[in-house]
Amino acid sequence: MKQNIKHHLTDSILMGYASGGLPEAFNLMVATHVSLCDECRARLEGFEAVGGEMLDQTASNEVVMDAGSLAATMSLIAGGASDEIRMPRVRSSVLPGPLQDYVGGDLDAVQWRAVGMGVKQAILPTSKDASARLLFIPAGAAMPDHGHHGLEMTMVLQGAFQDEDDYFARGDVEVADSDTHHTPVADIHEDCICLAVTDAPLQFQGLLPKIAQRFARI
Repeated sequence: MKQNIKHHLTDSILMGYASGGLPEAFNLMVATHVSLCDECRARLEGFEAVGGEMLDQTASNEVVMDAGSLAATMSLIAGGASDEIRMPRVRSSVLPGPLQDYVGGDLDAVQWRAVGMGVKQAILPTSKDASARLLFIPAGAAMPDHGHHGLEMTMVLQGAFQDEDDYFARGDVEVADSDTHHTPVADIHEDCICLAVTDAPLQFQGLLPKIAQRFARI
């Protein structure tokens, strides 16, 4: 089904992904978003094409292969164990393919942990330079008012949320930085599930959110 996505990834994020310069958590965000967004996927392919052309024109990147390299590679493929071949997984209508690969299945495979006020999260295994988590926010519930020490990107997978800036539905990505201070509120019509990635802790004002932050690692 075609997604009506209004909030997209920035060129700098897409170029970082194409050049291999992003942390793993942000790579996961890009891969998840472009799996739903035709516009960003086309822009990404353009950046990758430019990068490929630059590599082709750089003589220093030329590698001379041994005469037997192809035969050796084909031999390894032919001798591989049959149980290593993965059958395509049936994809969920909520979790796109890249996320299913991290979770290990559909929504029922997500190991949620409560963080208070009905909100749940599941931290995904990524490199230490940035974090990725799935968030479950009950319909109509508000996240604590907060700012940002670094960059946070939040993509809606189910339902929607609204803050002081705009309304974000499935496929939309909100990009928040140190200039952003907001209070996201889930739409009242459906529980909201998001993928959120950050490269620094959030900045909470209230005492209780600050205490919860230590346990939730956000």
